[in-house]
Amino acid sequence: METDFYALLDVRRDASDEELKKAYRKLARELHPDANPDDPAAEERFKQVTLAYEVLRDPERRRRYDMYGIDGIRGTGSGGGASGGSDPFGFGGDMGLGDLFDAFFGGGGSPFGGRRSSGPPSGSDMEVRVTLEFAQAVFGDQVDVALRLPVPCTVCAGSGAAEGTQPHQCSTCQGQGEVRRVRQSILGQVVTSSPCPTCHGAGVEIASPCPSCHGEGRRTEERTYTVEVPAGIDRGQTLRLTGKGGAGPRGGPAGDLYVRIDVRPHERFERQGYDLVHVLNVSMAQAALGTGIPLVTLDGEEHIVLDPGTQTGKVYRFRGKGVPHVDGRGRGDLLVQVVVDTPTKLSKEEAELLEQFAKLRGEEITPVDHGLLGKIKGAFK
Repeated sequence: METDFYALLDVRRDASDEELKKAYRKLARELHPDANPDDPAAEERFKQVTLAYEVLRDPERRRRYDMYGIDGIRGTGSGGGASGGSDPFGFGGDMGLGDLFDAFFGGGGSPFGGRRSSGPPSGSDMEVRVTLEFAQAVFGDQVDVALRLPVPCTVCAGSGAAEGTQPHQCSTCQGQGEVRRVRQSILGQVVTSSPCPTCHGAGVEIASPCPSCHGEGRRTEERTYTVEVPAGIDRGQTLRLTGKGGAGPRGGPAGDLYVRIDVRPHERFERQGYDLVHVLNVSMAQAALGTGIPLVTLDGEEHIVLDPGTQTGKVYRFRGKGVPHVDGRGRGDLLVQVVVDTPTKLSKEEAELLEQFAKLRGEEITPVDHGLLGKIKGAFK
């Protein structure tokens, strides 16, 4: 167990404010009780690093700590003096971790929002998948999604109590929504809290449950939400609708709704990042002689001018005709890639014309003996 505030945060004694903040945030994310709900040791460690950070981030407290150690900061917090208990940091004296923690945070608080407030628990997060047309994903749209989820009961207005009655304070936790237990550890007294087993954290009990929702304060029904799809969204991305998830029991806050996005492929365009790619097939004659070709894009019609002698692989770029950036900062490009098609199944006249063309260019054309080719192929079977 580290007994030095700097060692707890894994920083040098001359660490800057920014270094302290960075180190604390890293540890807080790892040790926060929400991330370790069933790990008392992580909760204790979280309290230690939080106390260390609160001391070292304050210039005056840090000066006193550097000069006198833990004795230099006793009684300097917002909660006043110390009370009984062992010293978990090993500095001696009668101020324990809980006392110091309460002194700096005014009793049970923390930089993450203070003591757990009583009240009904939150509802669950929900997930729904929606498939967009290609153009909808590129330009954005409004789409409706339907799903079944818990919603507040309209009969009792979400309270869970029958008409003419009201919930009353929980007799087990006296409305706190949690029960606390004190146990001894090598660090001294450790106080742990957990949701009240009687009211499940709501802080109230219901003597006469609502007959419609059986005291839950919510019912499962189908709901339809209109989702604003931003331009440029891609398959695999997720939209979060805060407060549109399942309603919490007995008036508890609703969870969030996560909309998973899928996109149908386009028959002519392929997305590559924020660019659109189109493969343009042209004939040998068009590529050799050059021509103008109209191209219907997602924005309208464009005109491509093929230079004489255009080769396969030539790319024409239309700037700003691709996919809009989700953050609204411009658009990608439309890339048109040329592929020259070799003619097949020539008529006799077409074949003769191509032979004349080859002679004019001095290109030797050797007739193919298909019978011989068949024998060669058969020998390798």
